[in-house]
Amino acid sequence: MEHEDPRTRILDAAEELFYGQGIQAVGMDAVRAASGMTMRRLYQHFPSKNDLVEAYLLRRDGRWRASLAVYVSRAGGTPREQLLSVFDWLGLWFAEPGFRGCAFVNSFGELGATTPVVAAAARHHKEEFGGYLAGLAEAAGAPPATAAHLTLLAEGAITTAAVHGDPTAAADAKEAARLLLDAALAG
Repeated sequence: MEHEDPRTRILDAAEELFYGQGIQAVGMDAVRAASGMTMRRLYQHFPSKNDLVEAYLLRRDGRWRASLAVYVSRAGGTPREQLLSVFDWLGLWFAEPGFRGCAFVNSFGELGATTPVVAAAARHHKEEFGGYLAGLAEAAGAPPATAAHLTLLAEGAITTAAVHGDPTAAADAKEAARLLLDAALAG
């Protein structure tokens, strides 16, 4: 870890702390301690906590969406099967140790009303995820409105898994998505 880029070390520490404990509960001193950086070095990279929060959310968004896209592309199969594999990926994510739901919903709930950068990051993440599902739905031949319905299923599964601590919400949502796709493609 000592050879790792200081910015990366700070972001890694911030992500673990912010996602695990909440943004408001974590001070910059805790990030400094967890990253092994001096406070001066921390503020050189992130002049304010809002700057750090924004960087954390932007990096998490990119990594989350890239991980999903890689999984779906490796799943192969028909476009319909690829679309349904999104729910398999969600199930794997839900089963990870320390899963606490969507970092963007959590952040928005904490700070969205008072911190425009958090609200913007959350909206961006949700729009990109919905757009990704729209592309998959279109490739599967589903009507455009189907993507919004599938997005709601996925978002509901994320929230349900977080609240109940039960990764089976992904399988339930996948079954609902399968029924939705069958109806959409038949009509």
